[in-house]
Amino acid sequence: MTAFYHNILVPVDGSKEAEAALNRAIALAKEGQNVRLTIANVIDTRAIQNISSFDNSMLDTMAEDSRQSLETYKKRAQDAGVTDVSYRIDYGSPRAMIADDLPEEIKADLIVIGATGLNAMERIVIGSVTAYVTHSAKIDVLVVRA
Repeated sequence: MTAFYHNILVPVDGSKEAEAALNRAIALAKEGQNVRLTIANVIDTRAIQNISSFDNSMLDTMAEDSRQSLETYKKRAQDAGVTDVSYRIDYGSPRAMIADDLPEEIKADLIVIGATGLNAMERIVIGSVTAYVTHSAKIDVLVVRA
């Protein structure tokens, strides 16, 4: 399958589904030749900008927690034999970033994403990130179930 894919994007949010997507992305990266794996976390700044007590320390804490998780994920991929792996933390709308901005920026040709994420309320109110990505992305999307 990875004969066609050379640059895989896997967004993670700490959910079981994202972990399953990461595991699948690692397996796919190992199958191919010269496959780059980018693990991404998008911090949804819209969700926290309405909190009246919000300050930059909250954002810093979220970013540091994300960095620690992404370091662990990167090491897992490297330990599994993926040689070209990186991670990134971005800020904004996860839907737009994952479907449009990140794939274009890193020249991804496949998004491997969990079937659902952590935020059940957002799925009810505005629809899931995964649903949006599968309908809007301009590249192939593999949806992984936990």
